[in-house]
Parts: sequence; C-alpha cells; structure tokens
Amino acid sequence: SPPGLLLLTSFLLHVEEGHASPTRLVCDDRLIQKYIGEAKDMEKKAGQCQALPALSHPAVLPLVDFSLQQWKSKSNETKRREIMCDLALLVGATAGAQGQVTQKCGARQLNQLHRHANSFLLLLQTFSWETGPWEPGCSPGSTEETHITSIFLTYRQLVQGKLRFFFRDLAKDSCK
Repeated sequence: SPPGLLLLTSFLLHVEEGHASPTRLVCDDRLIQKYIGEAKDMEKKAGQCQALPALSHPAVLPLVDFSLQQWKSKSNETKRREIMCDLALLVGATAGAQGQVTQKCGARQLNQLHRHANSFLLLLQTFSWETGPWEPGCSPGSTEETHITSIFLTYRQLVQGKLRFFFRDLAKDSCK
C-alpha cells in the first residue's frame, strides 16, 4: 500500500466530525518524526542513484527557509496556506522531473516523493479555519534547480521545518 495513502487514511481516521481538525496525527510527535525519517531516506537513496542526469527543464522549487520569529506570528491558516503553496510547487517540480528521468532508481525515488508530497497537500486541504476553498494561485518565493537531488533536499527541509513546526503549533491547540 502506498505510504501516502497510509498518511491520508491515518489522518482521516482521526479527524473530528463536522469540520476536519487534526487530533492524533499532530498529537503523536512520533508520526511527524516518521515522515522526517522517510524524507531523509528518500533524499539519501536519490543521492545513491548512479548517474542522475541534470534536468534539461529546471525544476521550480519553493524557498522553504523561514524565520521562526516570523513563523510564530502567523495564524495557523496562514501557515497552512503557505505550506500548501510550497507543496503544490514541489508536486509540480517532481512531476516535471519525472518526465525527464528515465533511469530506474531516480524515477522510483521521484515517484515516491511525488506520492508523499501530494498526500501532504491533500491532507492539508482537508482542514481549514477560514471559509472559502483553497486557491492554488499563490506565489511563494521560488528558485530553479537542475539537480534532481535539490528536489529531495527541498522536500526534507519543508517536512523538517515548516510542516513539523505547523504540526507542533496545531498540537498546542488540539492535544490534551
């Protein structure tokens, strides 16, 4: 079973009825640590693939660095939307890279990364604190990269940084 499906299923099993609000997913810190471990593992395995080609069409990746001071001043909804923008850009970059990589090892790792990033994107779309649907037209800061390993690095930094702190912030509000 795909890990992304497991993530989405585990989340959906732990949302409150009415409006989706994260509970056990964010309350159990071991879960986000598992996803960080998986991101590191994907990055490591991609780095071990032999002769990964440079991308002929650069991948547009989100800039995922952030100031913890500024991050703490944002609402959970703003954080969620920012992460969704980053994930949408990452999913698009991964899909674009998949079309350029024929090498089996690299293609397998990109496929796994695409599933994970897309699952987090779907997950974050399931809960909202403001009315109105999410609009994918946001424009986070971005950079262009031709190295496939940069895609994995960006994903790991996103999961280790913004996503982990977002889950931690949600845990403060949702966990007893």
